[in-house]
Amino acid sequence: MVNSDGQGSGSDQYSTLSAEHRNELEVKRSRFITVLRRVETEDDARSLVADLRKEFHDARHHCSAFIIGADRTVQRSNDDGEPSGTAGAPMLEALVRRGTAAGVADLSDVCAVVVRYFGGILLGAGGLVRAYSDSVSSALQTAPLVQRRLMQLFTIELAHDQAGRLENELRADGIQIVSNDYSVSGVELTVALPAGEPAAGFPHRLASLTGGRSRPEPSGCRWTDLS
Repeated sequence: MVNSDGQGSGSDQYSTLSAEHRNELEVKRSRFITVLRRVETEDDARSLVADLRKEFHDARHHCSAFIIGADRTVQRSNDDGEPSGTAGAPMLEALVRRGTAAGVADLSDVCAVVVRYFGGILLGAGGLVRAYSDSVSSALQTAPLVQRRLMQLFTIELAHDQAGRLENELRADGIQIVSNDYSVSGVELTVALPAGEPAAGFPHRLASLTGGRSRPEPSGCRWTDLS
């Protein structure tokens, strides 16, 4: 992540899109149609560009920019025939600088494509930079966002008579229940907690809830959308 000054701030959570979003601006008769889609790989981003080339096959330009990864390490842009640096770069800058929390710019796993229909009036280099930047910024203002967080998974072995009460207690603590697998011998419960201090304190909490009869076994991590 980066703060508003562009400096790193860790990578245990970030913001992304919860759904595809579209927005349109008109600048001196040119139409700028922005499409934002959540992506996980560069191939996903290129697929969006390909989809929009088919949908808007008569448009002159399909410029793109995307950011991928919790640390936002993958950043790419493409001017698609516009003068170098007038489309993709300002679009990428709009994604990078989008503040989604107080003082934090942490948007990632997002691809932006701006489809341009030329309106017959030349905008000049400065005008193009502003138009492409404003197109993405305007779309982001109304885009549905969700916070993603790195969660630590724990597996807990329980007796049948413990399971129901413990699940209720954990949910009351705000702990996410991932799965509960029942068998003849007992119940295997998998839970998710934010990585870091909350997860580190979980063994003690579980011991107090079960009278020391159950111990959590770490079972990996996963990224989860927070509701």
